[in-house]
Parts: sequence; C-alpha cells; structure tokens
Amino acid sequence: MKIGFVGQKGIPAVWGGVETHVEELSARLAKRGHKTTVYVRNWYTPLDKTRYRGVELKHMPSIHTKYFDAITHSFSSSINSLFKSFDIIHYQAMGPALLSWIPKVFRKKVVVTIHRFDYDSAKWGYFSGKILKLSERFALSVPDKTIVVARYQEEIYKNRGYNPVYVPNGVNIPDFRKAKIIKGEYGLQGKDYILYIGRLVPEKRCDWLINAFKKLDSNGENSLRLVIAGGSSSTDEYVNNLKNMSKDNNKIIFTGYVTGRKKEELYSNALLFVLPSYLEGLPISVLEASSYGLPCLVSDIIPHKEVITDGVNGFFFGSSGYGDLEDKLKKTLLLPQNKLERVGKAAKENVRRNYDWDHVADSTENIYFKVLKGVKRNSK
Repeated sequence: MKIGFVGQKGIPAVWGGVETHVEELSARLAKRGHKTTVYVRNWYTPLDKTRYRGVELKHMPSIHTKYFDAITHSFSSSINSLFKSFDIIHYQAMGPALLSWIPKVFRKKVVVTIHRFDYDSAKWGYFSGKILKLSERFALSVPDKTIVVARYQEEIYKNRGYNPVYVPNGVNIPDFRKAKIIKGEYGLQGKDYILYIGRLVPEKRCDWLINAFKKLDSNGENSLRLVIAGGSSSTDEYVNNLKNMSKDNNKIIFTGYVTGRKKEELYSNALLFVLPSYLEGLPISVLEASSYGLPCLVSDIIPHKEVITDGVNGFFFGSSGYGDLEDKLKKTLLLPQNKLERVGKAAKENVRRNYDWDHVADSTENIYFKVLKGVKRNSK
C-alpha cells in the first residue's frame, strides 16, 4: 500500500502532537512494508533530509506566516499528491482537511484525522475560526473515512449524525534517563522541579502555571524550580509576555523546544508534570509524562478526563478558575513522596495498557484496508 500524509509540519517531530502522531504512525506502517510519504515544510524539516525511519520526506513550499503556512503547504502537497500513485491520502487536522476535496475530485481515496477542535483556540481570530468551522464540515463529509483521537469527539460527532472512527494517540514506554544534560545546563538534580512541556500558546495557560508557582515561591513554601519546555507557535507576543512575567524569578527556566535525550531527562527526573490547558484533543504530552511514571496535575477538561482519574493516576484542578490551580498545586506538592510514586506508577500502567502506538498502527491500517476494499492497490 502507498500512503501520503498531508497537513503536518513535518518529521522528525521537533514539537507538536500532530507531528509526533504522524512520525510514529508512518514509521510503523513503513516497517510493515507499506510505502509511506510525509509532506514536510521546509522551515520545519531540514532540506537535506529526504528519508527518516523508512519514510520518504517530500518537501513542498508554503508561505510561512501565521495564517497561510498550513493552508498553502496543504495546497501544494494536495496538488503534488495527484501525480503520485497513492492508495490513501491521509490528511491531518481540521485546517488542512479543507483541501481534502482536491484528491477526491480525482477519485483518490482520502482519510482525515481530526486531532482537536482547532476553532476554539485563542490563537485564531473570528475569520480564521469561521474557516476552521467550515474545515470541520469538510473533514467530516468529504473523506472516505474520518478518524478522531478521543472518545468524547466520537460521541459529539455521532450525536450530530456523523460516523467517525476512534483511534487514539499512542505513547512509547521509555527507559529512565539520569540527569546529566539537564544537570549541566540548568543545575537540575532530579525531583527538584515542576515540568511543563508543550507549545507556548494561550490555550495551554502557562501564564496560570507561572502565577501559581510564583505565589508558592513568594510564601516561602517552595524550594522547587519550574521548567517551561516549549516555544512559540506563531504566538511570539504571548511567549514574550510569559518571559516578562518570569524575569523577576530565577527559579523559572525556559528551555525552548526540547527533543531527544534532553527531553527524556526532563520527563525522567521531574517531580510533577502540570498542564493547565482549556483546549486539547488527546494530549500526547500527558501520555508521555505518564509513560515515565510522572504524576500529572491537569485541568478537569473532558480530554484530560479520558486519560486521568483524579487521585488514582493523576490529579485535577477546576479548569474554570485560576484559584483552584494555585490551591491544588500547593496541596499536590505537600503529598508524601510514596503517594506521588503510586499515582505515577498507575499512570504508567494506564498508558501501557491503553495507548500503544502499535495498536494505533493496527487500527489505522485496518481502516485503510476497509476504505480500499475492492480497489486495486499499488505495490510499486
């Protein structure tokens, strides 16, 4: 089978849950003997990289601005895909799915994965939100099959008369990494910091986390540090605001985006992972943190409730108000170490049992075969 992936920024995944999803899925399908091609953006994936983990990387141009990057790259990729002998063209996310009609007009088989309700992001204005709403309708009605990554998404769409298929995100169960790089660069010893990893965008509410941390620090109740690992996603003003909020506190560390060994060390040695988001799909960062046995404090939004059971394999704070984050952060940090370890162990077992990338690949591959039933597939 020949499969083309459209919509993601690229792989290897430097940052972004969609990019991690595409990397892990496309590489596993390639290992199974399928010929997978991932369309990548020139500013994200180095121009000299044309293959990765058995996957062909196809560079296509885009207008690298906040509002035109994704749509122009998806357009150039969609046009290019018409000249390839793909059996399946798999679009990622709502925005790119607006163009999924292009290969359908030429009788190509199309699959779309909806990762989250992008139109709810504060990053986008009124007009962009309307376009994303239109994209959602295309994502649900144009493809041969639509995939969603969370059960709550499946339920919402089925109540609206659509019939998507649920295939979750996954996670790899990693090895523990001692604090070496992070000790040398930031002076982190292990269990002496709170961790956030992800894009620095308004819906993640890192400003809430910084304010809650500073409040603990001002009361003399805190000997920990706060590590913010991530960077801008066309949100430079927001990132600058976060850094201005933190400039009077030398316990707050901004690392920028992290990958590889440094990212593994940060997850391995943190005391607590915190994600204050009001908008998620099925957050890979929470799955990743859990895979390291790291207890998570997260907002009580529906996507987090799909992964976390409060007090069992993680902790919630009320997402409707900042005050509860401050209160729950303080209370969680006062818990005995053995309680945090039990919760982290339960979190690791939950993701090992329910969020396995090989199972994700199995499910997606089966969807492709059903879409192609009765259609001659390409093997060259």
